[in-house]
Amino acid sequence: MELKTKIKAEDGKQDLTITREFDLPVELLFKAHAEPALIEQWMSNPYATSKMVKFEGKKHGSYQQESTDANGKVVFKGSGVFHEFIPNKKITRTFEMENAPLGVQLELITFEKLTDNTSKLTTHTIYESVAVRDQLLKMPFAQGLSMAHDRIQEIMSKLK
Repeated sequence: MELKTKIKAEDGKQDLTITREFDLPVELLFKAHAEPALIEQWMSNPYATSKMVKFEGKKHGSYQQESTDANGKVVFKGSGVFHEFIPNKKITRTFEMENAPLGVQLELITFEKLTDNTSKLTTHTIYESVAVRDQLLKMPFAQGLSMAHDRIQEIMSKLK
């Protein structure tokens, strides 16, 4: 089955672009990325529960998230700093996974209104090197991201 979330990764480059169209107004798509309780919902999955430990959705604000398995063991920790936080338009942030050899990445996330009821999410991510980006692409990254985007659509559709 073809994934709705598209990832464009050109050979020899240290970045990638992720795009996904949603049947959601741009305001709801942004809200899914700006409210900790909503982020926790779509970042959680059958194997791990996500928690926003810290979330300051503003320029120079920071965030920390962690996921725990069914036994309460922390299986993922990530954090970063917001450099831009423009409602319904753009979030620019850094992101770093703890205990992972992937380093810090820069994410430029844009929210585009297509119609009153549809919108597009574009994430341009820049990695420290081509090797780091390619290492990430060897993981089940695309499937996990598409599943998270599916959950955004499902959760936010209930708020229409």
